[in-house]
Amino acid sequence: MESPKDIRIADFAYELPDERIAKYPLAERDASQLLVYDHGTISHRHFRDLPALLPEGSLMVMNNTRVIQARLHFRKETGALIEVFCLEPAVPHDYVLMFQQTRHCTWHCLVGNAKKWKEGPLCRSISVDGRPLTLRVERVSAAEDPALSAAPRGETLVCFEWDDDDVTWAQVLDACGELPIPPYLNRKTEASDLQTYQTVYSKVKGSVAAPTAGLHFTPAVLEAIDQRGIERAELTLHVGAGTFKPVKSERIEGHEMHSEWIYVPRRVVEALIRHKGECTAVGTTSVRTLESLYYIGKKIMAHPDATESQLRVGQWEPYEAEETDEQSSLPPLRAIIEWMDRNHIDALHTATQIIIAPGYHYHIVRRMITNFHQPQSTLLLLVSAFVGGDRWKDIYRYALDHDFRFLSYGDSSLLMP
Repeated sequence: MESPKDIRIADFAYELPDERIAKYPLAERDASQLLVYDHGTISHRHFRDLPALLPEGSLMVMNNTRVIQARLHFRKETGALIEVFCLEPAVPHDYVLMFQQTRHCTWHCLVGNAKKWKEGPLCRSISVDGRPLTLRVERVSAAEDPALSAAPRGETLVCFEWDDDDVTWAQVLDACGELPIPPYLNRKTEASDLQTYQTVYSKVKGSVAAPTAGLHFTPAVLEAIDQRGIERAELTLHVGAGTFKPVKSERIEGHEMHSEWIYVPRRVVEALIRHKGECTAVGTTSVRTLESLYYIGKKIMAHPDATESQLRVGQWEPYEAEETDEQSSLPPLRAIIEWMDRNHIDALHTATQIIIAPGYHYHIVRRMITNFHQPQSTLLLLVSAFVGGDRWKDIYRYALDHDFRFLSYGDSSLLMP
């Protein structure tokens, strides 16, 4: 397998005029345009046509994460405005426990205007379901608490405290947090975004960005998918702010991928096995999770007693693994089921840092539904690896020439290489 480390990100540039970036979604989600790439042929449809384009009786896998209102603002006595952007739970580290937490919690955060907040707490008064309370935030050091791990570079550990035993952290965020829409929209979050920047099947709170390929689905499209006998399965990958992190290094080797938390129920792995280890993936987050399963299963095959923390998939792991003639995804998937049986659990909780770039061999994903991505982004590398060679250029040239809308609120594509 060719290593992607020497790939020049400049080779994945294209001209994207600002007017082609969709600042708002369409009024009807499934009215968006759908570019279909089918074995080298490009055609032009609408998203509501999707069910008829997929094989009857196939499997579709979707990411059911839900975007949280992760931005909080505090005003210092000097008047300086400080933004605290919650990225990932620190204590408790588990997402489910975090949103049930009362009184206090700690997050890995990005801090805006950090130079104005060097020390001391910040406070603001809020109301939760008519109950007034005070929310207090303070920077903390990992050295102060053995339960804390050091914040990654550029991030800050922030402790939140509020004076009400009956109010959960989920309620606090809903009361005073702001939904973090993508920075390239160049506008403030509006009330409509609270609905339109969530998929209709979102369930599990934790993301700071939406899995945008799923934004086009409507109940009618989902019903049509069911009527074609297409099985739907849901997993969870909580999208981090790193999804917007630009590649600043000249070569991919210098870019550090963000690690993201994944949750894969047993029934998803079983569904993949029933469908011979193949599926249609909705969005790049589902793609990264599904392809990570292959390497997780390979780890279990080599180390049957591995713990969940040992099953994390590293950035370059797929390119360092020794591949054999047997490339079927079924043995690794069956190994995951056997590992669950041995550990008496019904879901896999771990993390992935996988980077998918030209030179990568796809093991599970056979069809991909995805939006049109930013120039020189890791998501564009993932698409390039899927369609092969420079075919992504033909796809994006067609989209630009036929007035497709780009990025999070833009149009979609169905890729079947």
